[in-house]
Formats: sequence, structure tokens, C-alpha cells
Amino acid sequence: MVEKGRAAIFKGLGQPMEIVEYPVPEPEPGAIVVKVTMANICGSDLHQWRGDIDIAASGTQLPAILGHEMTGKVARLGQGVSTDSAGEPLAVGDRVVYRYFKPCGRCPACLRGEDAACPVNLRYIKPVEVPPHFTGAYADYYYLRPNQTIFKVPDDLSDEMVAPANCALSEVIYGLGKVGLGFGETAVIQGAGGLGINATAVAKDMGAHKVIVIDGIKERLELAKAFGADELIDMKEYKTPEERVRRVRELTGNKGAEVVAELVGFPGAMAEGLRMLGRAGRYLEIGNISPGKTVEIDPSTLVYHSKTIFGVVMYGSDTLKKALDFLSRTKDKYPFDKILSHTYPLEEINKAFEEQDKGLVSRSAIVM
Repeated sequence: MVEKGRAAIFKGLGQPMEIVEYPVPEPEPGAIVVKVTMANICGSDLHQWRGDIDIAASGTQLPAILGHEMTGKVARLGQGVSTDSAGEPLAVGDRVVYRYFKPCGRCPACLRGEDAACPVNLRYIKPVEVPPHFTGAYADYYYLRPNQTIFKVPDDLSDEMVAPANCALSEVIYGLGKVGLGFGETAVIQGAGGLGINATAVAKDMGAHKVIVIDGIKERLELAKAFGADELIDMKEYKTPEERVRRVRELTGNKGAEVVAELVGFPGAMAEGLRMLGRAGRYLEIGNISPGKTVEIDPSTLVYHSKTIFGVVMYGSDTLKKALDFLSRTKDKYPFDKILSHTYPLEEINKAFEEQDKGLVSRSAIVM
């Protein structure tokens, strides 16, 4: 009998995800089949589920499996696979984490060494009816194609710590590196969700003198403090953009910040954040991923103050290894176990999405 695995399939907007079984594939040479153990619900997954990002309209064939923040164990190794992407021995049963996308290696971005910007990366959601079926996180298995980046997970790291490494943590490590956050600089983090909390700790680890975190939820601000935030700006206290910009100026001696990172996903935050930058400041845009939502800015301020905007999607081939090293180095310094608030079995995936969407849980995961 052919072994089968479950998958929560997404059929379209407004429809509940349905659990369906598919045959577990034999890996082709160079490929790997992973038994997924945990898959988080990322903000971008909610955007797709709600329809803020209409994946069907963008060309994705449905039904499909959503999800990308995951970790698991090696279930089957294809011919010729004996090590991970760092050259470490790899065997069935090893815990692993992996990039959920595979750059083409041939486009102009890839040829410039910028494979995080490869357009193929954005098409990581595949039609589930087409073998190998398991190409999303909300399933019992995940199929890694030949040469897809994968790393063995150190024994000292839990699944709860590792699952967000292949999205939120790697994204901010890559992004803060792209803007060149330097030793002794000030960083403003807009939003204390999964991205923002990780960015706070990464900014401190990169040598930021002061990290200022902005959010409107008390619990998130408290968590940001535990992850190294030096100053907190509560949007319930500082209610307008003008008040928040003024507060950043006060906290920076009226100079403004060297780096501001937009990690909340509201277009208006960009106009606000640009005003928080000092001269020659760098603005990191990661959160706004919903097409068609716009914001009005005054571009002359970019010119007169020599400000730069960096848009970042995905991350580099070495970033995930850096994320694992960061987690091992700081696991006793920051309360990573507090980022995840709730877990659900695969059968309750619709409940998990609904409750996170309503704000009843701050960050949830599906456990297989």
C-alpha cells in the first residue's frame, strides 16, 4: 500500500480549508522528503487567506497548500544526498529547516548574486493536485527539490524556536544587513509582531546602540522589551503620526534614527517612518505585501535629506544558517518560547486562522 499524508488544501477565498490525503512521493535524485512537525501561521498566510493577496488572480492554480514557516525531520533522501547545504552529514530522522523557495539561478537578479530577489521565489505556492503534491507547510510532508537550501537543526534548539527561522528571523537578518545597520546606530522598529520581535533582538545583536519599538498592543510591547528594546512607543499613548515622530526625535536628540524598519504591513506606516529617519537614514520596507495599497509621501525629503529606501523580500542562501547560529548564541538571552502563543492540530487549521485573524491569539502554529 502506498503511504499517504494529509494536507490542508486552500480552494479559494471564503472557503474553509479541507483535509485531503495524497500519496507520499519517492524523492527524485537530489531531492528530500521532510516530515513536517510544526508550521506557523505567518502574517502573509493570513493575507492570502483573507484575500488581501489574491493568489488565484496572480496566477496560482488552486487548490493549493498554504504556509511556509516550518520545520521537520528528514523522511526520505533522494539518491546522491548525504549532506545539508553546509556540508554537514544528513540522515533520515535528522531535524532540519529549509528555504521554502528555490531561486532559478539564471535571471538577472540571480546572476548578480541577489537570488533573494529572483521572481521565481514569489511563485512558491504550487497546485496541490500535481505531484509531488506536498509543496506547502500545512501538511504532513514537504518536498524539497534538488539543490533547495536545507540545514540540519542543532540539538539545543526547539521546533518552536526554529519554525520561524525560515521566514521572520531570516527575513530581518537579511533586511537589516541590506540596510547596513551598524554598531552604535539607532533603529526604530515599526510593529512588534513576529517580524518586529525578531528584528529587535537582531538589531541589538548587530550592535545597535538604541532600539525603539512602536506598537499599540501592551503584550507585544512587553515582549519587545524582553527581546532587547531600549525604548517603547505605545500607540495608545502617542496616538497620531505627528506625536510618534516627535517622540522618536526626542529619543534621538532630535537627530532621527539611522535605520527605520516597517514590519507591520500598513502603508501609512511608511510615510510616518520616513519622517523618523535622520539625514542619510535608511528605511527598510518588509511588511507591506498587499498589492494595490498605496501611501502618499513627499519624495523631496528623500533628496534633501539623502534618505534611502530598501525593499526586501525573501532572503539569501546563507541567511538561514546565520539564523540558526543566532538562535543557538542567544537562546538563553531572549525568551523565544514566548513568541508562539497557541498550537493547533492540523484538523483545526480553520479555527487557528480564524482566531489569529480576530486577534484572539498573537501567534499560532499547526503541529503535525
